[in-house]
Formats: sequence, structure tokens, C-alpha cells
Amino acid sequence: MTAKHSRPYMPGYGIVAESKGVGLLPWSLVEERMVASRNYWIASAQPNGRPHAAPVWGLWHDGKFYFSTGEASRKGRNLEASPAVSVHLESGDEVVILEGEATAVGNSELLESLDKAYIKKYGMAMQGPGIILTLGLQKALAWREKDFPESATRWIFN
Repeated sequence: MTAKHSRPYMPGYGIVAESKGVGLLPWSLVEERMVASRNYWIASAQPNGRPHAAPVWGLWHDGKFYFSTGEASRKGRNLEASPAVSVHLESGDEVVILEGEATAVGNSELLESLDKAYIKKYGMAMQGPGIILTLGLQKALAWREKDFPESATRWIFN
């Protein structure tokens, strides 16, 4: 997975050049925050185009984000109709936002590995009556509120 690392385009927010301020944030910061987080927010679109946001538990596992949902849940139905999804953490001070498309995980060895990691993190299995999804990462944003105009960083994935 390769990514172009740059400043995000945010007119009116005073974003400084990549060479100024604290510079671009490292990808390792995103991974650390994703691993450390307990709760993640999933934003999807309903069939009528209205937004829907819901908290989920999930895993950052081998460089990818995984989460589960019931197939009949609002987010499950949304993602079935349109896999576009945004994932973000709870903090507005240590921001991580991921965008991409959700796809179902079917590999049994991967599902077993995810179950073990999920049990370690949450004390229960990830596999159950719902589906397990992974985020096909297309774009990521991260910044620190304390130095936002000079730490805001964007990754675009091919």
C-alpha cells in the first residue's frame, strides 16, 4: 500500500506549507492511535443520501482496520447499498479520519486471527451473527489540535 503524503486542502484554515511548522506527521502516529483506540465512529450514507454515524468496536490489525456489524443493522444495510465509509476516532484533539470502502472478510485464517486479537482487546469474539468488514483505505487525515495548521497531514492511497 503506497500513499502520497501531503498537506490537506482546507481553504480558510491557515494550513502552512509542508516545510513549515512541525512538518508532516508520520504514518506511525495514525497506526498508534488506531491500535490504542477502543471506540471508532463509522459514517455511512443511507439509501436516501442522509448521513448515518454509529460507534463500533474494531481492530487495527496488520495495517488495516476491521469492524463488525449486523447485516440488518442500519450501517450494515447502508454499506451493502454503498460501501463508501468514513472512520474516525473519538478525539477532536488527536484527530484520525480514514476514508474508503468497506468489504466483507471471508478468509477463514484471517477471521481466526481477528478473533484472537478481538478477544485480547475486548474479552469477546469478533465473529458472531454479523459480518466482519475491512476498510479499503483511500484517504487518511490526521492532526493535533494544539498545532493544527502546521500538523494537518493527508495520505492518498493508490
